Amino acid sequence: MITAGLKLTHSGGLALLEEDKLLFHIEVQKLANNARYSPVADLRLIPEILAEHGFKVSDVDHWALDGWDGAEFGRLSVLDNGTPLELKVAPYRENDSINSLVRPGVTGQLPIGGAMVRYNSYVHMSSHFAAAYCSSPFAARGEDSFVLVWDGGCFPRLYFVDAAKGTVENGGEAFPLIGHSYAMAAQYFGPWARKRDDRSQVVDDLSVAGKLMAYIALGKPQDAIQEALSDAFHRHFEAPTEAVAEYRRQVTGCGSTGEPSHRYTHAYLSDAAERITELGVSDEDVLASMHQFMEDLLVERIVEKIRRWKGDGPWNLSFAGGCALNIKWNSALRAHPIFNDVWVPPYPDDSGSAIGTACAEYARTRGVSAMQWHTRLGPDLSATPETPDGWTARKCAPAEVARILHESGRPLVFLHGRAELGPRALGARSILAPAHDLAMKDLLNEVKDREYYRPVAPICLTEHAPEIFEPGTPDPYMLFDHDVRPEWLQRVPAITHLDGTARLQTVSSQDDPVLAEVLREYHALSGIPVLCNTSANLNGSGFFPDAASVMRWGRTDHVWADGVLYSKA
Repeated sequence: MITAGLKLTHSGGLALLEEDKLLFHIEVQKLANNARYSPVADLRLIPEILAEHGFKVSDVDHWALDGWDGAEFGRLSVLDNGTPLELKVAPYRENDSINSLVRPGVTGQLPIGGAMVRYNSYVHMSSHFAAAYCSSPFAARGEDSFVLVWDGGCFPRLYFVDAAKGTVENGGEAFPLIGHSYAMAAQYFGPWARKRDDRSQVVDDLSVAGKLMAYIALGKPQDAIQEALSDAFHRHFEAPTEAVAEYRRQVTGCGSTGEPSHRYTHAYLSDAAERITELGVSDEDVLASMHQFMEDLLVERIVEKIRRWKGDGPWNLSFAGGCALNIKWNSALRAHPIFNDVWVPPYPDDSGSAIGTACAEYARTRGVSAMQWHTRLGPDLSATPETPDGWTARKCAPAEVARILHESGRPLVFLHGRAELGPRALGARSILAPAHDLAMKDLLNEVKDREYYRPVAPICLTEHAPEIFEPGTPDPYMLFDHDVRPEWLQRVPAITHLDGTARLQTVSSQDDPVLAEVLREYHALSGIPVLCNTSANLNGSGFFPDAASVMRWGRTDHVWADGVLYSKA
């Protein structure tokens, strides 16, 4: 049985399952240097992707569409070979009539490759829920798990999977604050501050949340600021008043364009900002405090809800939605003793929604269960048939890449096989560089046109991670926070953030034998089993699809692509 999962809105893509095995997931943003968060603008792309992987439209037995903003149902616009098409899909989250994550909320037909195919559409929450649990080690071991979903347009919602039965229980919301609130706070303080009339009523820059997570290291949380945020939160969202009752009538977390959630969130932030301004504190401290307030709120309310619902545990937790890209929140959840372990997939945001939607369709008849997958199932590296003028090409083994990095002390673009799933480069579409000089972080930020405070992530051999990082546990997807141990702070300053932490990626021979070989040889040459790793992409675009794009970009002296080294002449 072949199941196709389609995400047509932002971070669009096509995922294909054969029974429970993920064959591929192609994100539009990773094709042809497309812009980040690109949708599937035209359905003509779907048969093209299928054909590239040896499939026809008729090979697909089940089509599943991700839901979108709306309380009762969602509507989205797409082109069919240039002709505008309106599609009815399931809403953003469950409602009174659509109360299951693994039952279609809407069914319909859409044209793909000249044929009309029948589709089932699942609520958007299903895509995050299934992407998280079905990829988790808990599912693979047949274990129960709580599943937390906190996406931009919804309140944090909690579910529980009974693995033996393959069923999911719905625990509802944890607290009534949309995930976009985090980035919206930056419209009041810091480098993204806007005048009142310019503040967006929708999220018009999805990259702010990631930048803000780095920026807060410039400040320190302050009790007085957090108290102001907490008081305003209670008044606007939880107090027994008519104003709060009206908020709860109009805003239920059904999608950021499906209800006036941003208007109410701005009212909350404006109220808090008025009081905070009187404190005379720095913008950096304000945004650091907002981060800490939301982190504390998340952990406190989730733990409280789990204890009331199922008891003290310890429990497994799977976490997805855009907020699961926040490595500090992930780490705070993992550190709490109520959790035996916390799993975050490498595609927790909408980049994994096509995968999750396909898993939801599979679960409709087979029950909620594990998916067979690995992280290198994105687009294959496109060929570079001719070496551009000004460049040379020759065969080059991975061990020689390590020598070049060690001897040159310069960044090198490393392209290897199929792209990684999700938004973070994990060694298949990476810029690698030595980490022993603090100036390297500034150089990489300059090369990538990024702000000076942005950190560069470390990539480290799994067996050496505990000696360099705390806790240094295996974390192959760059989704948790680790402290750099004091004795290593001066040895790897380029990967150490301003607060002494690092967004660690561990690599073993089992994870990636080619990348592990580079790291082992570099360790033998330098005595350091760590390199800098940042994504190889044009600013504002997805990963480079081929070596030719990197050479046109031209900001590094070397490009290694599947055994070929391209060097500036």
